[in-house]
Amino acid sequence: MPGPRLNLSDYLPYLINRVGSALVAHFTADALAARHLTIDMWRVLVALSNNGGQRQIDLAGLTSIDTSTLSRLVTRLVRRGLVTRIRSERSSREVLVRLTANGKALVGRLIPIALRLEVVAIAGIAARDLNTTKRTLRRMYQRLTVPRRRRA
Repeated sequence: MPGPRLNLSDYLPYLINRVGSALVAHFTADALAARHLTIDMWRVLVALSNNGGQRQIDLAGLTSIDTSTLSRLVTRLVRRGLVTRIRSERSSREVLVRLTANGKALVGRLIPIALRLEVVAIAGIAARDLNTTKRTLRRMYQRLTVPRRRRA
């Protein structure tokens, strides 16, 4: 008897990953590669652009990048003059990361490219369907990242 089967073309994690991979590939080719940026660097830059200076731990949560990887990314972005890293006035253990003027300018040039790619990806999808999809994905992410309760 054959074991369980899984149809990838109808498996939600596969579909989400497939779309994400295609978006990353296009955005990398269209915008990031020429600027020697990775998609994770982009997420850090745009998160700082949207949220202002952040503690590294908060930035890790905003970008879904683990703290050790984020620390290395921030170090590279500091070397490139795109962000600064300073000790918090509240706690010497907290490090705040902020965009520099060069970082802000770069994000300003990249956002229109990212938005054009989104327009291509969602062309022909009704606004109502798109809103439902986004809301559903946010809910799924929350369910997967909130610590699980212990089972009795």
